[in-house]
Amino acid sequence: MYDQIVTAEKTTTASLPLSRLGGIGGRPRPLTLFMEGHAAIRVVRARALDWIGLLFAAAAVVLVPWVVFLVRALPSHHRSAHWDVAWGGFDIALALLLVGVAVAAWRRSPWLEGAATAAATLLFVDAWFDVLTASSRSELVLAIVEAAVVELPIAVICLLLARSVERRLAAAELAAEDCA
Repeated sequence: MYDQIVTAEKTTTASLPLSRLGGIGGRPRPLTLFMEGHAAIRVVRARALDWIGLLFAAAAVVLVPWVVFLVRALPSHHRSAHWDVAWGGFDIALALLLVGVAVAAWRRSPWLEGAATAAATLLFVDAWFDVLTASSRSELVLAIVEAAVVELPIAVICLLLARSVERRLAAAELAAEDCA
């Protein structure tokens, strides 16, 4: 297998297989990597991302039997003593996160991408649990309408914003430079 070396300009494939670079178990020793600047750090970071990807994939695989267990073991009905506090706390967190998105947008902050993604996630979760925990037909109709008209559209807007935030921030920076 050939190692990929990522540089700022392009991605290239090393000319030697990893096993020939002199490392233990196919891993190259730092002195055998002949690269300029910070390219060696990029390779190390790329490898760390490979391990992180492997870790999260393993966690997802382990989660499958856990979900099967929960679906079979948990009761369909459950009574909670702090239902109001749980939902109130969740909605406070959601409101604070939406304020965070607004502030990050106004300040042209790089935190906007993360805040918008987190807000979208909480909005999807809110819609999901509102619909699934509705206890009457009127609550279910209200939850579906609220999800369709408010929560899901705002979540999609947040995801679109997060997707294009880097481009939008760069454009805003260029516009600010032109005005100065």
